Amino acid sequence: MIKILVIGDIIGKAGRTLVKNYLACHKKEFNLCIANGENASGGVGLTPQTAQELFELGIDVITSGNHIWDKKEIIPHLDNNEKILRPANYPPGVPGCGACVAKTDNGISVGVINLSGRVFMPIVDCPFRKALEEIALIKKHTSIIIVDFHAEATSEKVAMGRFLDGKVSAVIGTHTHVQTADACVLPDRTAYITDVGMTGSIDSIIGVEADIVLKRFLTGIPYRMKPSSGTGLLNAVIIQVNEDGKAETIQSIREEC
Repeated sequence: MIKILVIGDIIGKAGRTLVKNYLACHKKEFNLCIANGENASGGVGLTPQTAQELFELGIDVITSGNHIWDKKEIIPHLDNNEKILRPANYPPGVPGCGACVAKTDNGISVGVINLSGRVFMPIVDCPFRKALEEIALIKKHTSIIIVDFHAEATSEKVAMGRFLDGKVSAVIGTHTHVQTADACVLPDRTAYITDVGMTGSIDSIIGVEADIVLKRFLTGIPYRMKPSSGTGLLNAVIIQVNEDGKAETIQSIREEC
């Protein structure tokens, strides 16, 4: 049995501080740590320096989503570090990769796949078909596979969970920044949650200073977003998986730290 920690979308410095504090106390409780870091640098995008900081804190694999391209300096870095993932269903020829195989602290291989949804999201290739392609490749190395499905629509996320039930160990939704109350193990032993939530300031609107977001809603003017530095909350899930790839449990975490 292995324990895998999946941390929800890290938002700016506040999110990174939360990760630092949480892992300082709990890192030894988990065999592998995965985190979505697409907004870890200034609240939008990811830089090579921030990625290195997250690895040094104890994160083993960084997943992302549509904002991975927002800090241009990360783009050439994507081809040099297989543990920084962009969604696998971007078209062929796009820098980086969308899946990897990582080793746990006790030497067990774990596959990680990053996918992007298509409903209310940038146009990309079919995530369902791409998932099957990546699973077939990873199955040559391990039966333990964690999927970060970065998507907007709950229906699309639930559909992906059902589609991959029994094919992967877990389908973890990201992107909408609000943790959902539906963490469960599906009938064929795939752990699932529609959205793991964000790691950042809870005194905000999905991690951004509330006044700025309210101005955008009230005026329609695209004010520049700024991550909030208020009271922080780490959102994550802990998944227990057998070596055959079947999930035993999934537990939601919401912790101020």
